[in-house]
Amino acid sequence: MIHDPFIKVGMADLNVTAGTGILKTTGLGSCVGVTIYDPKTKVAGMAHVMLPSSDIAKEGNFNVAKYADTAIPEMVKRMNRLGAINSRMVAKMAGGAQMFAFHTTSDTMRIGPRNVESCKDQLKRLSIPVIAEDTGGSFGRTIEFYPDNGILVLRTVQQGVKEL
Repeated sequence: MIHDPFIKVGMADLNVTAGTGILKTTGLGSCVGVTIYDPKTKVAGMAHVMLPSSDIAKEGNFNVAKYADTAIPEMVKRMNRLGAINSRMVAKMAGGAQMFAFHTTSDTMRIGPRNVESCKDQLKRLSIPVIAEDTGGSFGRTIEFYPDNGILVLRTVQQGVKEL
């Protein structure tokens, strides 16, 4: 049996690893892929954030991975359990595209940019610096994070492959 090196992170999902495997999420449009990494322990996490705030969550026990304000603190908590220390953590993020052109300045239609802002607010609150990002635009992204070296690989139809 061939071992799949990829640790899949679905939409509104998050996952962490202690140095083995490659965290990967596909189909980032207005969603934001946030990776957090402790370079000393090689503990890494990735969240596929769909929405900026859990304030709009109607369901009682909602999916914490879906919202920036709940996914990022939860990911950090899980990374701490694997030995990561907040003061060493760094973040990289991608996505937050404006996938459709709207003839309105309504905030509800700016999901991508609002997701990016909300993710940055959460990281700032946790004192985790964003050291690289590829956000905005109007195209989708697939990202892979390599815990062994801290590299985030982005794949897009328009721009090919890029490393952060």
